[in-house]
Amino acid sequence: MRKAMIVSISMPPRLIEGILPILEREAAGEGDLLQLPESCLGDYPVIEMGGEEMSRVSRIAKKYGKYIAFPVFRSSDRAKRLNTSVLFGRDGEIIGTYDKVYPYWGEFDLDPPATPGDDAPVFETDFGKIGFAICFDANYPEVWKRLSLGGAELVLWSSAYSAGTSLQAHALNHNYTIISSTWIPDCVVYDINGKELFYGRGEDVMVRRTEVDLDRCIFHENFNEDKLSLLLAEQPRRVEVEKRMRDEQWIIIRSAQEGVSAREVCAAAGMEELRAYKLRSRSSIDAMREI
Repeated sequence: MRKAMIVSISMPPRLIEGILPILEREAAGEGDLLQLPESCLGDYPVIEMGGEEMSRVSRIAKKYGKYIAFPVFRSSDRAKRLNTSVLFGRDGEIIGTYDKVYPYWGEFDLDPPATPGDDAPVFETDFGKIGFAICFDANYPEVWKRLSLGGAELVLWSSAYSAGTSLQAHALNHNYTIISSTWIPDCVVYDINGKELFYGRGEDVMVRRTEVDLDRCIFHENFNEDKLSLLLAEQPRRVEVEKRMRDEQWIIIRSAQEGVSAREVCAAAGMEELRAYKLRSRSSIDAMREI
């Protein structure tokens, strides 16, 4: 009910004629969302939202009923160049865009230069809430915090380079899954507790299919242990403890029954997820510190 197959397609930039056959081939296979790397068409052309490139990708999304994340340089009413991830829905319509908040040095030397984005929106899909970050954003916690505050459960990171443990830190701090797609070409997947679930590297084009379960949830032991014990006693076999992280005092819980949402069951039991607990603690303790 909250599971999805994410298809990360990693490769160096190429013309749209080189992108479309790969995209169509992978869209015809198993998957819910296809993710391409940063500025997958290269520095040029800077395309328009209503341009032919967008239309051709839209047709593939609609034909196969897949979400597609299409990162390109594009123009808009407010800027001549934006480094953007464009999200197409299963119907081929554009759901929304993320404009890279922290362009790399060289992007300001392009003609026209890149204009930084000013927000990190989160988008609703039929399997959960997703957000985007791009390349140099990996170095700036503000972007990742905005995604967390927006409720992101999955972050798709497209890039020219790998970033490695830079991404791991964000998954660990904000408890969302991160999946990358790069020029290298390689792909890394980090879990909600910061654990590396996969790393692989290819030669020219690398495709990685990853099933994500966005109903899995993570809690601190604080104020939740008694509620969890009661829940497991009163509603056995509905949810189960997937993992206890003793040092962190964290608990990962998943559904144990088809059609049952672990998140909904735990919320109904009065349990507070880790991200919400940390935010509430920060606010309350700052008040007690008189900040």
